[in-house]
Amino acid sequence: MVPPELGGQRVDKVAAELFDDFSRALLSEWISSGALTVNGIRLKPKVRLNGGELLELDVTLEPREDWVTRQPISFGLVHEDDDLLIINKPVGLVVHPGAGNRDHTLVNGLLHHRPSLSLLPRAGIIHRLDKDTSGLLVVAATLTSHTRLTRMLQERRIERRYLAATEGRMIVGCDIDQPIGRDSRLRTRQQIREDGKRALTRVRVLERFRVHSLVEAELATGRTHQIRVHLSSIGFPLIGDRRYGARGKLPPAAQETLVSLLRGFSRQALHAYRLGFEHPVTAKKLNFEVPLPADMQGLIEALQHDRDTHPQSADG
Repeated sequence: MVPPELGGQRVDKVAAELFDDFSRALLSEWISSGALTVNGIRLKPKVRLNGGELLELDVTLEPREDWVTRQPISFGLVHEDDDLLIINKPVGLVVHPGAGNRDHTLVNGLLHHRPSLSLLPRAGIIHRLDKDTSGLLVVAATLTSHTRLTRMLQERRIERRYLAATEGRMIVGCDIDQPIGRDSRLRTRQQIREDGKRALTRVRVLERFRVHSLVEAELATGRTHQIRVHLSSIGFPLIGDRRYGARGKLPPAAQETLVSLLRGFSRQALHAYRLGFEHPVTAKKLNFEVPLPADMQGLIEALQHDRDTHPQSADG
C-alpha cells in the first residue's frame, strides 16, 4: 500500500521506495511489462500516484547474488593484519551482494584484495553499514577471528560510535531504549514496536546549530536502521533521511548556498567514525577513528557558518 507521504510521486519512484531491494531501472522494467501493477492495472513508470494504491509485484527471481566473483572495488583500508581488516566504507558502496546488488559490493572487492576470505562465512563480514552510511567496519580474516568477533559483537564488546547531523536543535543527550521491528505497513522501513527486538542507542550532543544538531550516537545493540529510527522517534530525523521523517528543515533567512546544500543532501547524514575492541587473537586494545567524508564535512561547516552569522541564535 502506497503511504500518503509518497502521494504525487511517479510509480517508478514510489516502487523504488517500497521495494528497495531492487534497482529503480529493474523496477521500471517490471512496471512496463506488467509484472508490477497498481491496483491490478498495468501503468507506465511516469504515472503519478495519489497515495493509498496497492502495488503488487509478481516475478520469479533467479539467483542473482554473487559471493564468489573477485572485483577490483575501491574501498578504504584502514588496518590489516593476519586476523582482521578495518574498512572505511565510502558512501554508495553496498556491503554484500543481495537482491538488486548482485555484485560490485564490498564483499567482491574484499575477495579481490584477499581471496582467502572466500573460505569464511559471509566472506568475513561481521556487521554491516547501510549503502549510504559511511565509515568503519571490521572484517574477520580467519575462522577463529570470525567466531570471536561475532561473539564480541553479540556481547556488546565492540564499541561503535557514529556522527549524525539531525534536523531539530537538540538541547541534551539521552539514552533511547526502545524496541525495533519491521514497519507493519512498509516493509522497507523499521519502526518502534512493543514486540520488536530490544534496541539501545546512547546519544550525546556535540554541537548545536540554529535548527539542526551534530550528535554522537553509540550503539549498544545493532538493529537494522537503529540510529535512524531512534533519532526520528524523538523528533530529530537525520538530515537527508526522508525515509525516516526528514523534511528538509531550513534555518530562517538562510543563505541560498545553505538552502541548496540542505535540499540537495540526498543521503542520511550518518558516519561510523569510531570503532574500538580487543584484538580477537592478541587481546591488544584497538581503537580506530576516521574523519567525516567530504559531503558531511561541508554540511557541518555550512551549518556552523550559518549559526555564526546569526549570533542571536547562538548558545548563551
